[in-house]
Amino acid sequence: MGSGPAYQRVADEIRAAILSGELAQGDRMPSLPELAAQFGVTTTVAHSAVNVLRGEGLVVTRQGAGAFIRRFERILRSSPGRLSRSHWGQGQAIQDHDTGVRARVLDVVVSEVPAPGYVATALGVAVDAAVLSRSRRFEVDGRPVQLATSYLPLELVRGTAITYTDTGPGGAYARLAELGFGPARFVERLTDRAPHPDERDRLALSTAGARVIEITRYAYTEADRCVEVTRMVLDASAYELEYSFPA
Repeated sequence: MGSGPAYQRVADEIRAAILSGELAQGDRMPSLPELAAQFGVTTTVAHSAVNVLRGEGLVVTRQGAGAFIRRFERILRSSPGRLSRSHWGQGQAIQDHDTGVRARVLDVVVSEVPAPGYVATALGVAVDAAVLSRSRRFEVDGRPVQLATSYLPLELVRGTAITYTDTGPGGAYARLAELGFGPARFVERLTDRAPHPDERDRLALSTAGARVIEITRYAYTEADRCVEVTRMVLDASAYELEYSFPA
């Protein structure tokens, strides 16, 4: 093996075998003890190497079953089209724009929480005032890819389908439009950073140099009232971000 950390050298050799076709799509990877013996390293080093490949979308791990070769196709997150009224206004989910027919799992938790400072400022409520929280965890093709939490004013959405786990066709934006508070424009702010420990766990990220993209989105009505704040945390290795705008 070449120079560099041992786990990286192991990952390089396995990657080469995957890209050459020596290890094919769907093949089960050798176990960690087998990899350790094959490359003359510890199981800890072998585990770190597998995590590197998983972060690159070349390997998926299944609880109790081991690791398998799977070339993960990055998700194209195309803006501003994904947020177009013509999309959610026709009853389509925003995530459908991103992933199409690819298998997707969504965990949703709806609750009332104290407004964080940045949310309170945007929504025009007092810090720690109760707001509706919609927390989601997305998996695509069996891989956790995104965490998202949306905050909305309680006085606006209490008693509506927005408080349900399933908000119905078109999602929360379609329901806001029915209430007369449909989004007319959005602002998104992006930051690249290392994941927090809980994010690392929930996204099943490797410990070796994993990065996330944090996106905070603000939804405004025609009257320029902010009616939703969403903070998303994306596994950076799972996404490609595209932006299209006129010159």
